[in-house]
Amino acid sequence: MKAEGVKAVAFGGGHGLWATLRALRALAGVEITAVVTVADDGGSSGRLRAERGSLPPGDLRQALAALAAADDSGELSSRLFQHRFSGDDALGGHAVGNLVLVGLLELVGDPVAALEHAGRMLRAQGRVLPMSRVPLSIEADVLGADPARPGDVAEVRGQHEVAVTAGRVREVRLTPAAPPACAEAIAAVADADWLLFGPGSWYTSVIPHLLVPDLADAIAKTDARRLVILNLAEEAETAGLSLADHLRALSLHAADLRLDAVLADGLAVADPEPVRLAAESLSARLVLAPVAAAGERARHDPAALAAALQPILGSDDGSVLARSVAGAACSDTADEAVQPEVNN
Repeated sequence: MKAEGVKAVAFGGGHGLWATLRALRALAGVEITAVVTVADDGGSSGRLRAERGSLPPGDLRQALAALAAADDSGELSSRLFQHRFSGDDALGGHAVGNLVLVGLLELVGDPVAALEHAGRMLRAQGRVLPMSRVPLSIEADVLGADPARPGDVAEVRGQHEVAVTAGRVREVRLTPAAPPACAEAIAAVADADWLLFGPGSWYTSVIPHLLVPDLADAIAKTDARRLVILNLAEEAETAGLSLADHLRALSLHAADLRLDAVLADGLAVADPEPVRLAAESLSARLVLAPVAAAGERARHDPAALAAALQPILGSDDGSVLARSVAGAACSDTADEAVQPEVNN
C-alpha cells in the first residue's frame, strides 16, 4: 500500500501508538515521526526514572520497537527491545530496551541523540522523539476517586494512578505546568502533512501532548491536516466516556484544536450520529472503517489500520473516503510475532 511522499507525525504512547506506527510502517513512502509522552511513573520506567533520574523509557521503547525494520533481523531486534526479565532480582521487571535507552541517555547526554542512535540499532523506519526533553508528571481532577465519597472531586497524582483511577477524570494537567517542548518535535509538526492522535490512553497518552504550550501552539498553527483515531473499548481512565465524549475531552483541553478527520471502527460505534456531530464540532468528518483485530475487539489490527489510513493520507485534496464496515473481516496475523507488551 502506498501514501507516497506523506510526512506523518503520530502522537501518543504505549499500545495505541504502537498500532499506529506499525500501520504507518506498512504504507510505502510515508515519512514517519513519533512524538511520545514522557510522564510514565509506573513499572520499569518508574523505577528507572526514580533511581537514575532519566526520562521514562517505556513508551519511547515501544515506539522504537514498532518502527524496527520489517525483516527477520529487525523483528528479532524489536523482540529483544521488548523482552522483559522475569524474577524478583534487580533485573526483574525491566525491559531490555528500557535499559539500553537509559544507558544511551547517560552516555550521550541528550534524549534526541540517544533515540536516534537506538533507531539506527533497530534500523527503524522512522524517527522517535520525546514531547519534552525533561520527565513530566500528570495530575487529574477525578470525580469519585474515593469510592466512599462518589460525589467528591479529588486530585489524583501520577500517570499510573490516573490510568487506574476508579473515578471519572474531569481534567488533566502536567507538572511542571509549562514544560519545554522538544524543538525537533515542533519542527516535525511544522513540516508535516498529517498529524495523527490516538488511539491510546486518552488522558495519559493522547491529551498530554496538547498540554505542552509550545507543542500545542505548533499543532494549532501548522498547515498539516489532523486525524484522530478513536479507541475501540473503554479503559479504566475513560470508564463511562462515550466516543463523542473522547472528542469533547480534546476540546476541553485544547480549545483551538481543529481536525480534518476522525477514524473509528464501525462496530465500536453503536450510534454514529453523536460521534459525527462531535467530529463536526471540531471541523472534521467521521470515517468508519474495520480496524479492530479479529477476535480482539479492544485492539487495533495494524494491517487493517493501514488499509484505513491509506486512502486518508493518500488523498491529495484532504478528502477522506468512508469504508463500508458491513461484512468486513480484519486479519491480526501481520504483527502476531511482536505484539506490544506492558508499556512501562
